[in-house]
Amino acid sequence: MKPIINLDELEFAEFGKGKKFGAARAPVSTEIGASRLGYAVVRLEPGKRAWPYHSHYVIEEMFYVLEGEGTLRHADEEYPIRAGDFICSPADPNQPHQIINTSDAPLSYIALGTEDRADVFLYPDSGKYGVWHGTKKDLDAPDSFMVFARKETAVDYWDGEAEDEDEG
Repeated sequence: MKPIINLDELEFAEFGKGKKFGAARAPVSTEIGASRLGYAVVRLEPGKRAWPYHSHYVIEEMFYVLEGEGTLRHADEEYPIRAGDFICSPADPNQPHQIINTSDAPLSYIALGTEDRADVFLYPDSGKYGVWHGTKKDLDAPDSFMVFARKETAVDYWDGEAEDEDEG
């Protein structure tokens, strides 16, 4: 495996949902042998965002805007972004983030994050949370799982546990 790849060699895959969410993402780190940092290039068409507004408890992310302009939603504030900007998104549930292409031209950026084996995500707009553990590359592996839920649907710690009839 070569430890280098050029931007023009990347293979993008599109994903999204509805009119609001849509992007093209090209993995980079897996293509050149990285193991402790994950990075990819993300392209957004006008009016789109790749992911919902969210925060992380474990994974720290950094974004570098390659081309275009848009808006960063970060910790209940909005900031204009443009080519050349570095964006910090620390592992902090009180600092949710989202990049939105609010311009009339494409926006592309590098997304870089730590490659931890577990994380907890919060989604302020929809009131849900997510928990993930394992290998992002293989969510079907026996030690991997991801679940999303709403706080109001949580169960008690002892829910479903058999009571010992001999006690008391």
